[in-house]
Amino acid sequence: MRTSTIAVLGVDLGKNSCSVVGLDVTGRVILRRRLRREGVIKLAAELPACVIAMEACCGAHHLGRAVQGYGHEVRLMSPEYVRPYVKAQKNDDRDAEAIAEAATRPTMRFVEMKTEAQLDMQSLHRARDRLVGERTALINQLRAFLLERGIIVPQGRRKLEQHLNSMMGEGAAARMPISERTRRLILDMRMQWQSLDDRIAALDSEFKAHAETDERAKLVSTIPGVGPLNATALTAAVGDVRTFGRARDLAAWLGLVPRQETTGGKPKLLGISKRGNGYLRKMLIHGARAALPSLAQSETLIGQWLRGLLARAHKNTVVVALAAKLARIVWAVLRSRKSFDRQAAPAAV
Repeated sequence: MRTSTIAVLGVDLGKNSCSVVGLDVTGRVILRRRLRREGVIKLAAELPACVIAMEACCGAHHLGRAVQGYGHEVRLMSPEYVRPYVKAQKNDDRDAEAIAEAATRPTMRFVEMKTEAQLDMQSLHRARDRLVGERTALINQLRAFLLERGIIVPQGRRKLEQHLNSMMGEGAAARMPISERTRRLILDMRMQWQSLDDRIAALDSEFKAHAETDERAKLVSTIPGVGPLNATALTAAVGDVRTFGRARDLAAWLGLVPRQETTGGKPKLLGISKRGNGYLRKMLIHGARAALPSLAQSETLIGQWLRGLLARAHKNTVVVALAAKLARIVWAVLRSRKSFDRQAAPAAV
């Protein structure tokens, strides 16, 4: 077998080892190997320039940049687009073969390779999301411990904090009898809560500083409902916005476009597809919920549009519709490289 005849190299990534399949220009399999990640890089260094295809999963961007340095064209694909090409009796070799075959399809959609800075920012956002989840779990457990002792605390982080302040104050033991051991446990959990608050606040400060210095994040931050947190998350996930042909494509990539079904020859809108990046979708919806009251009261084109929606749809539906609108605006701002103007007429997208 001559490696000089390889046109497409499909790599099925694993934690420790990878399956590699090489295709020639006719699509015939001429290479099958099992290599560690270092071996894949060594093989790429020996091959003449060809297409190296991988699924866009953990470690794909780093390995893609490494083999790209040897003159290869790297094509990353979503795993759901590769799945139809997997033959029966699925295994790692068949997966690598399917990846190589899928990369040759003219209609295949490829994932843009992320830079080290983009991956760093995404890592920070994932760490913050984990800390928020840990804090929420801690708060829920605290409320459950109190409920077991007949102490009902209203939902909400601030209300629980106020309740704990009154419980732990002087003379509170007589009003709310709790065992000393449980009191120490609650104090320990409260210290953990404070530590999580401090770590989350430190990350928020880092996001704010980055949004003030990064040009793309600064532009996106001018959009209502898109603060430093959303701006840094969006710009880290969305590299070259030209990969999305239309603004609707970006909203669809985030799963904010409604699904449709045809009943009696008439299209009917259903719920959103919820495809793509769930974290970005969640952040945009939270931002839209926060911006909705002020935008709906404003005498702008968006304000008129929102008031019309609120008159005929549920508020939660309007929030999701506004989140989809914000995604379209993000596309327009990044494409034009101009700050958002609330008074400007919306572009046809």
